[in-house]
Order: sequence, then structure tokens, then C-alpha cells
Amino acid sequence: MSDELLARIRVHGEVPRHVAIIMDGNGRWARERVMPRPFGHRAGMQSVRDVVEGAIAVGLEHLSLFAFSQENWQRPLTEVSALMSLLEEYIAREADELQAQGVRVLIHGDLARLTAPAAAAVARVTRQTAACTTLTLHLFISYGGRAELVRAARAVAADVSSGALALEDVNEDAIRVRLYTGETPDPDLLIRTSGEQRLSNFLLWQLAYTELVLSPVLWPDFRRAQLFEAILDYQARDRRFGRVTA
Repeated sequence: MSDELLARIRVHGEVPRHVAIIMDGNGRWARERVMPRPFGHRAGMQSVRDVVEGAIAVGLEHLSLFAFSQENWQRPLTEVSALMSLLEEYIAREADELQAQGVRVLIHGDLARLTAPAAAAVARVTRQTAACTTLTLHLFISYGGRAELVRAARAVAADVSSGALALEDVNEDAIRVRLYTGETPDPDLLIRTSGEQRLSNFLLWQLAYTELVLSPVLWPDFRRAQLFEAILDYQARDRRFGRVTA
């Protein structure tokens, strides 16, 4: 099925440069199986691997995954600890393979809040894959869209105050380059799994004109076939960016 979908994507032509995914539904997936929530998070690791491989196969330049929000720090300590441990485990297990496949890994968010072992793992995979060029995998951890905008605004204010930036030069580009994503192109397509219909404070600036696909599939069941289906949906759309054709 995946090969057939991939062939259809190639026939249809242009693929998105950048796909972002809100990975949702791990807890519900575990609950349906009468298992604790961390069981669902662990199952979701296989989906990450398969979707990354699918992104490479289809020719994406950037894949962004929303892994852990700032609000997630308010979850029970046992779940937060399990998520930090899974981050370490994912990097330990996948770093060599990601490098071999040419995947550059960038981690965005308030990383000062990570546990010391998780922070060390993040630093390791970022360093190890820095020269890779096939795909850039953006992992958003301890991230919030509003906090990112506040961070960028403070950076702009500091540069204006120091004289490094003139007030009249404060424009969209001045803000954009101070976001975590910097010069990365905005996502062409956002996929949210599990049927939820909200942005959950993810990439609020970058998603201004992004196409949305809301998948009913829970994240641990999401695979490259669902990624390809979303891209086919994207290819059928007419992106006008507020303009109309005369």
C-alpha cells in the first residue's frame, strides 16, 4: 500500500518541503489496551521511526515533530520521568541510524528544563548529525508557541536597545530569524493525529498559511502510509496564500 501511495505522490508532482506533525493519541492508545500512559509513548517511538523513513522516501527537506510541550511539564511526575527516559532511549537507539540515513536532528524548546541525562542525549545527537543533509528532523521538546514568540520579541527588543537593530527595521523578517526555526521554511502541511482539532500552541507564527490534515489515527498506529495519504491530500489543494486567480 505504501509503495502505491508513494508512486501516486510522484505522479502528482510537487511534494511539500516541510511537514509538521502534532503526535497525539498515545495516552488513548494505551488506555484502550488497559495499559499505563507511558506504554503508549513507547509504542509511539516506532511511529517516529517509520514516519522519518517515509519522509526520506518521499523527499521531504524538513520534518517537524511536536514531542513534548511546556504544558506537559504539569503532567504527573511519573509520566514526565518516563518521557525524559524515552527521549534518552530514542536517541541512544536511533542516533547512529539517523546519521547513516543522512538525517540532521535539531531540537527546539526550553531545553534548560530537561534532566541532565536528557540534555546530554540531545547535545549528542545534535552534534553527531550536524553534517547530514538528506532530511532535517526538528524535534520540539519543552516547547510552546507563545513562549517562542515572547523569546523572539525579547531578542528584538534587546537588539533595538543595543543599537544592533534600528526600530524601523523591525519587521516580519526580524522576528522570523529570531524564532527557533530561523531560516527554515514554514511548514507546508500540518498533520494532527487522533482526531483532535486544535493547534495546541504549536508553531503559531510558522503555521499562518499551512495546510491542515486532521487524521483520526492515534499516533502509535500512524505510519508512512498515513503520511503519504496526507501528502496526497495536500497535493490536491489550491494554495492561494490569500490571493485569487484573475
